[in-house]
Amino acid sequence: MRTAVEFKGRDGLRLAADVAGDTGAPPVVFFHGGGQTRHAWGTSLDVLAGEGWRAYSVDLRGHGDSDWAPDGDYTLDAFAADVHAVATSLDQLPVLVGASLGGIASLAAVGESRAPIARALVLVDVAPRIDRAGADRIGAFMMQNIDGFESLDEVADAVAVYNPHRPRPSDLSGLKKNVRQREDGRWAWHWDPAFMVGRFGSPDETRTSVIQPERLEEAARRLTIPALLVRGRMSDLLTDDGSRQFLDLVPHAAYVLVGGAGHMVAGDRNDLFNDAIVEFLGSLS
Repeated sequence: MRTAVEFKGRDGLRLAADVAGDTGAPPVVFFHGGGQTRHAWGTSLDVLAGEGWRAYSVDLRGHGDSDWAPDGDYTLDAFAADVHAVATSLDQLPVLVGASLGGIASLAAVGESRAPIARALVLVDVAPRIDRAGADRIGAFMMQNIDGFESLDEVADAVAVYNPHRPRPSDLSGLKKNVRQREDGRWAWHWDPAFMVGRFGSPDETRTSVIQPERLEEAARRLTIPALLVRGRMSDLLTDDGSRQFLDLVPHAAYVLVGGAGHMVAGDRNDLFNDAIVEFLGSLS
């Protein structure tokens, strides 16, 4: 059974989260990708709770039910500081699991911390070096309907075009986890538009503030805790070369390639993703 909880990010920013599992069990904290919400992990929280873990899924700042940054700060510094705040608020060192933006924020938080903040790190389809064309495709998708949709059918159509390998849902109610209905009746993505256009109205500001390969490479070199890289075989964001480069930087890291999955690994093949996470966590004992 999941329970709603809250964390405090940098400067006390309220971060919404769900938790499953026994109090006192070793913690695992999931951070989703940009433009997603804490609901992106499918059954992962419930599966890990059944395996004896206390699993949290957190909405990043400006996403889902978390507060929007009042100053419009959606830089890598801000996201990493939020991860650091969440991790250090727990009674035990957690395992951090981050997809895409949540992954690079977790990597920066762990690699740049002066003291240990995590027991292990899992990166989901992200590494310091990502494919620019794939990143541009994600950015174009998020900007295309930044003014909202007339209906949930339009939302489903947009998602189907972006993820053609995933069947279009017949029940559209699940989309309400990723969109919100505004007072004018239109459906908007469940994130602060300032996340994409930046504090000064330019999408380039957001891109350059979070995509910092050299900084992330240095953070990866500093990793000494157990690490796992999970990549979707059909991903157009993390390539084979990007994966190999990360594994060269972190030679002790494990690696799992998930067939039938694109960049949204947990959403595309939640069963295989859960198997990989359970096996990795089991190895930590």
